[in-house]
Amino acid sequence: MTLLNDQRRVMGIALFGALAISFAPMLYLFSGVNALTGAFFRMLYALPLLGIIILLFKKHDCRTSRTRLIAFGAGIILAFDFASYHSAIDWVGSGIATLIGNSQVIIVTLVSWWLLNEKPNRSILLALPVVMLGLLLVSGIWDKEPYGEKPLNGVLAGVLAAFFYSGFLLMYRYANKTLAPSANLQFDATTGAVCGLLVLGLLPLQSLSLEPINFQPSWAAHAWLFLLAGICQTLGWMAISYSLPRLPGAHTSFAILLQPVLTIVWGILFLSESPSIQQSLGMILILSSIIGVTIFGSIKE
Repeated sequence: MTLLNDQRRVMGIALFGALAISFAPMLYLFSGVNALTGAFFRMLYALPLLGIIILLFKKHDCRTSRTRLIAFGAGIILAFDFASYHSAIDWVGSGIATLIGNSQVIIVTLVSWWLLNEKPNRSILLALPVVMLGLLLVSGIWDKEPYGEKPLNGVLAGVLAAFFYSGFLLMYRYANKTLAPSANLQFDATTGAVCGLLVLGLLPLQSLSLEPINFQPSWAAHAWLFLLAGICQTLGWMAISYSLPRLPGAHTSFAILLQPVLTIVWGILFLSESPSIQQSLGMILILSSIIGVTIFGSIKE
């Protein structure tokens, strides 16, 4: 009974984390800033909040300098993920961008198959063409009036975000083999992300349609970004970091899938996002494929 209660408690924490993170695209769009500005301040404002939590709770952290450096490196990869993801939100909407970003479980399979000779099982092989069709549909290339400012660019940015997100997750999990305190682990990764985003924000990336960081956004924008940092980047990610290594695979999959589904709902309810019929069909295809692969898929070497 005690084990079951502990598992329920951890699952509740995971669901809270998924719920908190699902609001991130909406809060970012409410701020009205560009992609790199939103991503940078989102991470920057999270640092002092995480630092306060670390000082208050003073939990023992047995990680080595090497694993802390790996967490910092994971944060640098997260910087590229956030730059791509926030751009995708601007170009194709929060729901589609988040859904594509969470399709990394399928997209990375292609790279693993190609570079590492890891043969996917049948469920993944069946899902790949469905996802590719879904991506084509949400890109709007066959649509007369697709939703989004630049839907094709948004899909490409979302796919890039999925690749970078996968790299981040792999390094982040490796850095947390000892189940370090969530705030400590998140602090190291967030520091890496801030450094990575600062470098990206100072580079001339206008040719990629990326505006530089605006270091003086309005006070209203600061307020939205601080809220984003507190709710999503600090509390949400800490909950996810704590719970996922402690949950069975099936529970983990459900918690992860809840976030993009809720983001789609918030986009429709609060942002008046209205993907076209073709784009909606593409979203259904991608989501159903992610669910199928998450439940039934595994990579066999």
